[in-house]
Amino acid sequence: MTDTIGTSSVMAMLGKHSFTTPLSGALTRLRAWPASAQQRARRNAMVAATACAQRRIEREEVADFLATHARATGTASPSATTPTPATPEARAHG
Repeated sequence: MTDTIGTSSVMAMLGKHSFTTPLSGALTRLRAWPASAQQRARRNAMVAATACAQRRIEREEVADFLATHARATGTASPSATTPTPATPEARAHG
């Protein structure tokens, strides 16, 4: 049994009135938003972790330099004599 409206007539109507409206681009972006937001969040986290690791390495290098300098000159290193005040961030991260 065939439909009262043939497939060719439906295609002809759809061909004349395209569904590409200004909203279709917005809907496409809206559908893609969760995935792209997750990718941006992951990239931001990777950048932040890299920056933290670089700062930690630099702090360790400075501490090593000061310790070596203190041994060479026979003086106590500033970090050994002056206690560093514990900030809330330092206490939170141990």
